Amino acid sequence: MTDTHSAAATAETAGAAATPQAGSGATDDVIISIRDLHKSFGELDVLKGISLDIHRGEVVVMLGPSGSGKSTLLRCLNRLEEPTSGQILFEGEDITSPKVNINKVRERMGMVFQQFNLFPHKDALHNVMLAQMKVLHRSREEAERVAREQLDRVGLADRADHYPSELSGGQQQRVAIARALAMDPHVMLFDEATSALDPELVRGVLDVMRELAQGGMTMVVVTHEMGFARDVADRVVFMEGGVIVEEGSPEQIFGNPKNERTRAFIGQL
Repeated sequence: MTDTHSAAATAETAGAAATPQAGSGATDDVIISIRDLHKSFGELDVLKGISLDIHRGEVVVMLGPSGSGKSTLLRCLNRLEEPTSGQILFEGEDITSPKVNINKVRERMGMVFQQFNLFPHKDALHNVMLAQMKVLHRSREEAERVAREQLDRVGLADRADHYPSELSGGQQQRVAIARALAMDPHVMLFDEATSALDPELVRGVLDVMRELAQGGMTMVVVTHEMGFARDVADRVVFMEGGVIVEEGSPEQIFGNPKNERTRAFIGQL
């Protein structure tokens, strides 16, 4: 996938207008319901019947070894990967239906990737403006106002005129987060958002994600950052071999995991 194609895909997956519920923690309001989800690549079964509910305002962290299906599950949520079978309901709508307009769904579901997928020939401000104008049809003036607000929110107000090559990896990833937030998503998906960063750059990105969680943003996060999972998650889901092995509070999963495979994974950390 080229940078331009990736950036366009990222722009499409950033979300549109509604204010997330204030306050963190799960409620009875299910915003995403995954039912018996399967995904195969040829003979390889990557997801083997995943069922999971995500509640509005909840932060769910997905853990597990490489190849367990975490990123594939996340990419199925906005149909960057097409599920083989099963159902995903997002705000009550079956988004696995062939009749659904997936681009409209992606306006409400922001995604931040491991790679930043910024347009190299546009500065930070215009990277954040572009999807707003193309997808939401905001005026240039409105898009710029929102872009500046979101760049300030992620601590980059003074970098608005800098190009990606002039920014650190952590700063580029914060621009990518600002781009997704500028679309006012109902849910944010983070796929290994810090794994491509040097260790000293990780903290700034995680701080932005913490602030989003504290503000009540619904988040599904695939990460290897155990400190973040302990501190921020409402629920931790441990996957291995394409299935959910165990889920629970951070205290339960890290302090008293019930499944032997979970205990072995946590014990290695």
